[in-house]
Amino acid sequence: MRDVAEHAGVSVRTVSNVVSGYPHVSPDTRARVQRSLDELGYRMDYMARGLRSGRTGFIALAVPFLAEPYFAELAQAVIRAAGRRGTTVLVESTAGDPEVERRILDGGLTNVADGVLLSALTLPAADVAAARPDFPLVMLGEHSVGDQFPRVGIDNVAAARTAVEHLLEQGCRRIVALGRNGSENGRQRTEGYRQAMEAARVRRVNWLVAPVEDWTRDQGYAAVRELLEGDGPLPDAVFAFNDALAVGALRALDASGVRVPEEVAVVGIDDIQESAYTHPPLTSIAPDLDVLAERALTLLEEQGGRRAGGRSAATAGAGADPGFA
Repeated sequence: MRDVAEHAGVSVRTVSNVVSGYPHVSPDTRARVQRSLDELGYRMDYMARGLRSGRTGFIALAVPFLAEPYFAELAQAVIRAAGRRGTTVLVESTAGDPEVERRILDGGLTNVADGVLLSALTLPAADVAAARPDFPLVMLGEHSVGDQFPRVGIDNVAAARTAVEHLLEQGCRRIVALGRNGSENGRQRTEGYRQAMEAARVRRVNWLVAPVEDWTRDQGYAAVRELLEGDGPLPDAVFAFNDALAVGALRALDASGVRVPEEVAVVGIDDIQESAYTHPPLTSIAPDLDVLAERALTLLEEQGGRRAGGRSAATAGAGADPGFA
């Protein structure tokens, strides 16, 4: 760093400020130092920097399945938000394994990251409630732990209710809820379906629930094919708990010669990029992932070096208003 300072004609402290991203450096000085860094081939020793500062400059994002479009797009939103802060994101795929999720909750990533964003899919609520992490932690999505931890996610009940109300407004009554499983997200989206159907006084005989194991295209396809091959009348609509299920439902309806939306309407949640290119284009609830990512990173920053286990004003779950795309 001393060589860079001599080359640029500035102090070692000024070079350090430029390298560290300190904002109070004039543009001309910053540009001169950067030219010297480039010409001399300077490379930051991040390990040494981390040892001096006690911070790594990394955060970890743990999601169930990177192959699923929603989580891939969420990861991109987090990377964009972190990039604006000069922070690098390490991404971990848990495969929805409760043991992996528990290890992360117990601090399994803190040797490589300053904070963790965790989207827990199958971790039992009792395990989460018993945890006392001593590192910055933000939970992504819904989990039945109240406000014990900072949490960012959409209001699943409201999103589901909005989707079903949209179908009801189109005159649909025999509506399939596609996606019930043992997850907290599944329970909440089933509750939103129930609220909308009950408020519209739809007869119970028209309440149709198609359970699945996972919210994937193949599960959506298989569940809807099984429904269509049954003895009951054709449903008016399918409310899919996410867009991947909805894409599978569209394929099953097409394979069975059922026209969408003329015979059966389909609505999903997530507004993944793929939904714009299905045939027909998928109607979907659109969470603002960039807003969610910004909120999550802000909550990590606010925790700083504090323990994440205690309640504070920042620990309330943040919701994103759902809208249609």
